[in-house]
Amino acid sequence: MFEWMAWTLPVAVFFSCIGLMLVGMTVWETRSPTVMRKGFLPIATTRGDRLFIGLLTAAYINLAFVGLAGKATEWFGLAAEPSIWISLGLSMAVLGLIMRRG
Repeated sequence: MFEWMAWTLPVAVFFSCIGLMLVGMTVWETRSPTVMRKGFLPIATTRGDRLFIGLLTAAYINLAFVGLAGKATEWFGLAAEPSIWISLGLSMAVLGLIMRRG
């Protein structure tokens, strides 16, 4: 069923993080309804809005990293492509920033 996708450990961790965040946000929303607030994003957002924007940003960071990893090897003269764990950490950090300050 899942043979079409390259299920490496970083990919599985990334999707597990997304699933856990969705479950956590659902529980959090039922316990404490959200209110609109303004952060560094140019619009007033709720927690759900910030999660959606953060997940899109995290996905784009990972896609950009995968797309540019081969080029980065050439540009910087690296012996091997950079680890995908770097993009996972970077995307989760950006997602956390958007959730907290966005």
